[in-house]
Amino acid sequence: MLIIGCDFHTRYQQVAMAREETGELLVERRLDHESGEAHAFYRSLQSSQEAVRVGIEATGPILESRQWHFHFGT
Repeated sequence: MLIIGCDFHTRYQQVAMAREETGELLVERRLDHESGEAHAFYRSLQSSQEAVRVGIEATGPILESRQWHFHFGT
């Protein structure tokens, strides 16, 4: 299983992705919202044959933001 930790901000999110079984860090990067980079990152996971778990850390006004929505499986 792939485990993704996400620190969600208004304009971007910082993510780290690791393989649960080995602990190997696969990705650590900043994803921009406006450019569609974040959407493309999560969309690319659909082609993976592995299960994915995402943990999101977000506080304050971001919880009320229009950007606070995900469409997994679409």
